[in-house]
Amino acid sequence: MNTEAFASNDEVHHRIAFFEIPGIVVDADKPRHARVQHIAFEYETIDDLLGTYARLKGMNILPIVAADQGVQTALYYEDPDQNWVELAVNNYGNEWTATEYMKASPSFGERPRRVYIDPEKMFAARVAGVSPWELHERAFAGEFAPTRPFEVHGPLYEARA
Repeated sequence: MNTEAFASNDEVHHRIAFFEIPGIVVDADKPRHARVQHIAFEYETIDDLLGTYARLKGMNILPIVAADQGVQTALYYEDPDQNWVELAVNNYGNEWTATEYMKASPSFGERPRRVYIDPEKMFAARVAGVSPWELHERAFAGEFAPTRPFEVHGPLYEARA
């Protein structure tokens, strides 16, 4: 079982997330190796996020993981040193609503933490006129599932997937 905690010093549902994943080995010489897993940047709208996806794709830079995580939709990229950068958008439009959903929703703890998505499918749906909220609902319903699994390097992803 994973142990996780979310911390914040303002209205955002989390600024720092802590995870303990039993049995994970990132460095064989250090059985309890600690590192920064990723740095995140948040966009104001899904159009901003998907526009960045299209721009980066045009430069042959593709996300290593893409997911609707309930309160947000996120694309993860990896740099040459295997550092991750998360680009995300709040699915609820503002931090207060997202945080209240996390606190008050009886289904929040029962839902999957993330549903993997193919950003190309989501991009096409948005271009076709699907609303941001409907994108989120359809993603969680599995409509934008990737046709093949993401190829991510390292045991941290594999343990969390």
